[in-house]
Amino acid sequence: MITVTNSALDYLKGLLAKQEDDVIGIRIFINSPGTPRAETCVAYCRESDIQEGDEKKVYGEITAYYDGRSIPFLEDAVVDYSEDRFGGQLTIKAPNSKMPQVSADSTLEDRVNYVLYNEVNPSLASHGGEVSLIEITEDNIAVLQFGGGCQGCGMVDATLKNGVEKTLVDQLPQLKGVRDITDHTDRSNAYA
Repeated sequence: MITVTNSALDYLKGLLAKQEDDVIGIRIFINSPGTPRAETCVAYCRESDIQEGDEKKVYGEITAYYDGRSIPFLEDAVVDYSEDRFGGQLTIKAPNSKMPQVSADSTLEDRVNYVLYNEVNPSLASHGGEVSLIEITEDNIAVLQFGGGCQGCGMVDATLKNGVEKTLVDQLPQLKGVRDITDHTDRSNAYA
């Protein structure tokens, strides 16, 4: 899954030694996994941070908790620490973090992101636009936000209903619809 180098473990051990007793280890996760905005993170972990589905791994004196949803995207990841003239830097290289990892048992959020980034956004890119998923509501509505040339575009309603929503609902029938939360009063980059 993920490689944590000895230099990274030494560095993290030093950081953890300076923390309060309620810090039980580190937590490694990816924000927006499987999307171009994916960001791999390492944070201090407290008992209250552990979630169902997390995977625990002990590296000597350090315990790491991997976010269950992030695990497929952490395949081949490397956490490393290298010293430099300013002290040093902890780096996380996760080559699969931005790659959609969709299977039959993937979450609805992952499947929506897959369709957005592989089918919808390439079409919107020709107009300098993009759309991203903000959340899936309890009633299976995809809350979306447009950016680039789509923000403030006069045709965004048609794009939303006839393009984005139709594509998503056709491919993901459990999705009940979409909702746009973009502030379209800002027309500074609008395509039309």
